[in-house]
Amino acid sequence: MSVTPGSSAAPAAHARWRPALLIRLSVCWHAAVLLILMVRPAWWAWALAAIVANHAVLSLAALWPRGRWLGPNITRLPTLAAARAEISLTFDDGPDPQITPQVLDMLDRYGAKASFFCIGERAAAFPEIVRAIVQRGHSVENHTYRHPHAFAFFGMTRLRREIEAAQAVITSISGRAPQFFRAPAGFRSPLLDPVLAACGLRYVSWTRRGYDAVRRDPSQILESLTRDLTAGDVLVLHDGTRARTTEGVPVVLAVLPRLLEHLATHRLKSVALPAACGDRAAQALIAAPAAA
Repeated sequence: MSVTPGSSAAPAAHARWRPALLIRLSVCWHAAVLLILMVRPAWWAWALAAIVANHAVLSLAALWPRGRWLGPNITRLPTLAAARAEISLTFDDGPDPQITPQVLDMLDRYGAKASFFCIGERAAAFPEIVRAIVQRGHSVENHTYRHPHAFAFFGMTRLRREIEAAQAVITSISGRAPQFFRAPAGFRSPLLDPVLAACGLRYVSWTRRGYDAVRRDPSQILESLTRDLTAGDVLVLHDGTRARTTEGVPVVLAVLPRLLEHLATHRLKSVALPAACGDRAAQALIAAPAAA
């Protein structure tokens, strides 16, 4: 199947967009500056500085992956999930034909479930892996269509194309529309939330990450992921990266067995995000065999 970024995806469920406080304040700030300029045109230098300052604040908010200034952001699981001793393992940037199947085998050995934030273009290239993810009880979520590094600086039209194209291809392959979205590198555009609302997506970042896409030392990565690890945490790893240890082993494959053993030892259970966030009906669908 081929889906281009201009394709339209049918949203799972429309949600009403409620602008975050910072967005509302920014709109009011721009309106106030415009009004002042209409009355006092000579104050243009002050007005320009005020607009630049506002955009600087918005840029800082966009570059704060775990922040909530631009809208809701799932950085931890709900209280009920934490009470059940649940955490969520999430994997970004896949699927990868060499790495993802091995990740799935490791998860199976420990009875762990996870959420895979897949790049739409890679999902279209390896549909059988996407179907395997779902058939083995995990969820497939939206991580844009092409994973552009400048995603946070796109206009609304390009944001919509990236997200809707990924939504369309993943839904067509897996038979289930993604419910969650994570931006590339966790950098979030101020214009993103209305697009997510239209697609029925919730924004997710993480509680902790090990930088396994760039680090090569599995022990260092494991320490970052497990230090003060508690029920309710959301962890991020990468099944779509080619980062390798000094011995040439994909880093995620060196870290994951030790991480799963740590979870088992501490009686923590990894579950997919739809189950952790209370959508048991969706989790039942995830666990059912995927459509051919």
